[in-house]
Amino acid sequence: MTPTGSTQQASRHAELGLSDDQAIDMYATMLTARKFDERNLLLQRAGKINFHVSGIGQEPAQVAAAFALDREQDYFLPYYRDYGFVLGVGMTVRELMLSVFAKAEDPNSGGRQMPGHFGHKKLRIVTGSSPVTTQVPHAVGIALAAKMKRKKFVSFVTFGEGSSNQGDFHEGCNFAGVHKLPVIIMCENNRYAISTPLHKSVSGNIYERAIGYGFPGIRVDGNDPLEVYRVVKEARERAVAGEGPTLIEAMMYRLSPHSTSDNDLAYRTKEEVDEYRAKDGVQHYKQYLIDCGIWNEEKDAELLQKIRAVIDDATEYGDRAPFPQPESVLRHVYAEDDREGGR
Repeated sequence: MTPTGSTQQASRHAELGLSDDQAIDMYATMLTARKFDERNLLLQRAGKINFHVSGIGQEPAQVAAAFALDREQDYFLPYYRDYGFVLGVGMTVRELMLSVFAKAEDPNSGGRQMPGHFGHKKLRIVTGSSPVTTQVPHAVGIALAAKMKRKKFVSFVTFGEGSSNQGDFHEGCNFAGVHKLPVIIMCENNRYAISTPLHKSVSGNIYERAIGYGFPGIRVDGNDPLEVYRVVKEARERAVAGEGPTLIEAMMYRLSPHSTSDNDLAYRTKEEVDEYRAKDGVQHYKQYLIDCGIWNEEKDAELLQKIRAVIDDATEYGDRAPFPQPESVLRHVYAEDDREGGR
């Protein structure tokens, strides 16, 4: 890259209000999510965990969105691939490992839910459910509470393009549009609804659906974290200013199979996956940092070593942690008396 190009590149994150350290932290979070994901694929194949839903290829948009939000006030309703997002808003690798090992200390559900069903009260990550898109009307309800209480927080919700066809999405959008609620609705369009390709599940463009509900819709390159950061940050500014919701369609590609139960080559080719792997946003963002002169291969090797140590520690901790006691099976199902240890 020419010196002029380097200067132009270096200005991108600075122009968005991100320091060099913040720009590097974004990359470190993306890479941690990627390596966590890869470790879980190995653990499942080794028979150490039962199931894993992967988010490889979607980390740049997830992490960028997390960094663009207010991580001290906003409420988050991620969907089941959002490891990069939940790490970005404060979850730890240990906490995620406790979930995949289904252990009692799991902050998401005490080992009761499938991996990827996030919930963390302290971090305002609202518990998700297996029926897809139910989190959209929940996010809209939280935004309604913000408006009624005149609080300056927003709710942020994600989902896949396949589930944008569910009634929950449309009802949530309509209600949010009518009441001009402070909610950001982001579709992570990874081009496949399990095995159904985009052209067989969606007619038209998802972001354009916002027109029918009276608020802006924006399409963004999900492989470009700085552009996602800009769009989400602007959507948040609109929301807290009382200007209502924004629908964001982040275009990306799921590089891994839908889950560890999926044979993705039954519905797509290796050549197609390789084509999109060459566009991997994590690697392109790493090169951007190098071009800016704030990163290099030596630092990258050191970071990878640190991430591996964190993941090794979390894996060992999650593996050794105790399972929930059988007699606790009805916890969180019925109301309990706090004097008897209920929550």
